[in-house]
Amino acid sequence: MSLSPSPVPPPPPALPTVIVLAAGRGERFIASGGSTHKLAALLAGKPVLQHVLDAVQSSGLSHHVVEADVSRPGMGDSIADGVRATLDAAGWLILPADLPLVRGASLRAVADALRQHAVVMASYQGVRGHPVGFSAACRDQLLALTGNQGAASVIRAQEAINSVATLALDDVGVVTDIDTVDDLARAEALLAARQA
Repeated sequence: MSLSPSPVPPPPPALPTVIVLAAGRGERFIASGGSTHKLAALLAGKPVLQHVLDAVQSSGLSHHVVEADVSRPGMGDSIADGVRATLDAAGWLILPADLPLVRGASLRAVADALRQHAVVMASYQGVRGHPVGFSAACRDQLLALTGNQGAASVIRAQEAINSVATLALDDVGVVTDIDTVDDLARAEALLAARQA
């Protein structure tokens, strides 16, 4: 009797990279009474940016942080730079660094849904949020971005060919961004309620 070798399982599908956008100036936060950049502001004793990076780490996805640089005047430029730095990625999840309550499971859910769609947008109770996932098919469009409009033009182009999905998530963190001191206080209350 001869034994045939067991079939080798296929490799797991490649996962997208999270592009953490940390290049904004945070002027509204300072104008609202903040004493530091919003990403350095403390939320439950930890900087806002660290909350975001902890969520990314818990997702198991690789990431790249795009930090402030005067050569990048807008969000579109930052997204293009992040994609350029990770050209071999299977796709990208665009995540502004001021969403400290986003859960790692939400990042992973968008990444998983991206296997079926060119663009996947996270939402909470009907409100669009972040991350927004882009498949590798969007690479050239993302690389061409400039200015302050982010990737809205890429989303519109993909909507025109029915390649966009909205993923409803039970995660207020996908829509809880920190732009003002009041936003930080609201996030603090939501985080305390989550941990209770």
